[in-house]
Amino acid sequence: MNVPEEVLERIQKLRDEINYHNYRYYVLDSPVISDEDYDALVNELKALEEKYPETITPDSPTQRVGAPPSEKFRTVPHHVPMLSLDDAFSPEEVREFDARIKRFLGSEEDIEYTLEPKMDGLAVELVYEKGIFTLGSTRGDGFNGEDVTNNLRTIPSIPLKLLSRNEPVPELLEARGEVYMEKRAFEKLNQERKKQGLPPFANPRNAAAGSLRQLDPKVTASRPLQIFLYGVGRITGRSFNTQWELLHTFKNWGLRVNPLIKKVMGIEKAISYHQRLAELRPSLDYEIDGMVIKVNDLSLQEKLGAKAKSPRWALAYKFEAAQSITRIKDIILSVGRTGAVTPVAVMEPVKVGGVTVSRATLHNEDEIRRRDIRIGDWVIVRRAGDVIPEVVRPLKERRTGQEKPFVMPQYCPVCGSRLVRKDGEAIWRCPNPDCFPRLAKRIAHFVSKGAMDIEGLGPKVVEQLITAGIIRDIPDLYYIKKEDLLSLEGFAEKSAENLLAALENSKHTTLARFLFAIGIRHVGEVTAQVLAEHFKSLDRLMNASRQDLEAIEGIGPEVAGSIAQWFSDEKNRTLIKRLMEAGIVIEGQKQEELPLKGKSFVFTGSLSHFKREEAKKLVTALGGQVQSTVGKRTDFVVVGENPGSKLEKARKLGVKTITEEEFLELTRQD
Repeated sequence: MNVPEEVLERIQKLRDEINYHNYRYYVLDSPVISDEDYDALVNELKALEEKYPETITPDSPTQRVGAPPSEKFRTVPHHVPMLSLDDAFSPEEVREFDARIKRFLGSEEDIEYTLEPKMDGLAVELVYEKGIFTLGSTRGDGFNGEDVTNNLRTIPSIPLKLLSRNEPVPELLEARGEVYMEKRAFEKLNQERKKQGLPPFANPRNAAAGSLRQLDPKVTASRPLQIFLYGVGRITGRSFNTQWELLHTFKNWGLRVNPLIKKVMGIEKAISYHQRLAELRPSLDYEIDGMVIKVNDLSLQEKLGAKAKSPRWALAYKFEAAQSITRIKDIILSVGRTGAVTPVAVMEPVKVGGVTVSRATLHNEDEIRRRDIRIGDWVIVRRAGDVIPEVVRPLKERRTGQEKPFVMPQYCPVCGSRLVRKDGEAIWRCPNPDCFPRLAKRIAHFVSKGAMDIEGLGPKVVEQLITAGIIRDIPDLYYIKKEDLLSLEGFAEKSAENLLAALENSKHTTLARFLFAIGIRHVGEVTAQVLAEHFKSLDRLMNASRQDLEAIEGIGPEVAGSIAQWFSDEKNRTLIKRLMEAGIVIEGQKQEELPLKGKSFVFTGSLSHFKREEAKKLVTALGGQVQSTVGKRTDFVVVGENPGSKLEKARKLGVKTITEEEFLELTRQD
């Protein structure tokens, strides 16, 4: 590197100074220089890096935007699952949470808790290696997220390099946090979108999520995103005794932590602080929808452990949802994919929490009777958890005598089958598996993103295929012909070819995805992952007894019974057999046996044995990862004919390059 020593020293000094001022501004909220002086430092650094481009490093403060647009986000695993939290909406539920912990620990002593505002944003994980930000991903399904590293790099409050002035940085840190957009920034963004003729975002959370998942980082950089950090996945080279210590160490490293965090002894003080946050909520410049309560002692957290979907040591204590008043015009029935028939209130449209709603679930017949909800009633409506519309209660004092009690129909409103209700259940069900909405929703679930992820096959297309008689069940999807699609409205040559390609690509899947896709009652994405990790193969699971299932941590008697019953049904076994005959291949090997486990690949140039997408799928299936750009963490660059600039970069970084034939040799599983 032919750069004068004094220039290198000045560049490093500028970077250190800019990082320090970012820390003062974003973390401490206490800047010590003016914006003009800060801009002067950044401009000087930019000028030096432009003159000496060989000095540019990924962690330089100038490298917030610089990556080219992505074609698609790659999937990255979370080594420690990013679990969701159980919800509570009342002090009684919070006290029961505290009592459960004490029963589990066998102690009546007060528990020390940390309390954190629950941000209404998008959960992410930031990976720092030796203090350098190297990877960032969304929460995804909790086990795997989307690689949004280049977009996260554009957020000014995310340090590209951890500070080590007050606290040595760890070898590895996986920090978890929430990306959000401030209210004022959200309003300004929507005003600009309206001027451009673009639809406004519904709320700050949607705006943050949409901004972070842009394929072009420059678009993300133009959006005013922020972050608060609150937890860790893996960490090497540093240990903590408490959550409180962890959060304060985060601040020393330059990671932004919410200033409203609090430590209390005993659950009653936690409940009191929740009320205080509720009072502060309207004055905050960001959205919060509750408070997270965590056991402060990390050794107790480890002892308490986790259930299938959530840790036992934490709870999301939600705020009372925003409410509005409207009138129920009718009560209709909705048929779900499992046959569950749910009463739904059709209401005069009303805004609730900034969103217009006209329908709300009434749960079941017993609930309607218990709350005495009638057609024609004026009712209070809220969005449960600030998301799902539900009727809170009728305003009986406003009744005129014209209101009509709801009578549960005896027959399915779609196919006419007589509804059934099992002893001990509150739900009526349509028993006809071919009932149109049941079939449509079952197939739509099978092809959805968290399941088989068949792009271009949304609910409307599924309904078209059923109506046209092209498919009658899930396996029929894999026998669709091009001429079938061309007969449907909205399909042309290209869109038909794309859908057929997506169907073909979906044939190679994981056991967890497949189990979620086939729609076993009570088996969501997390439970499917637990089952896949325990049984390793579909055959073993299909032949497992109810007792085998109940022995798995996180699988209770009801879920175990549902799984065992599903696989004992001959119709369901036939469904699986037909899917296997259609070409579904489940990756059943144990991860440690995969030949490319832990290896990362970049492809450059034209390949003769594969199409590029085929090669990428092969790497993923054999335990490896495919990267779009060459970096220090790349293990192999596969070089085809007429390679591009990636080959030169690989040589410059000393990354190993191999031919297509050598790549084939690596993939052999002899």
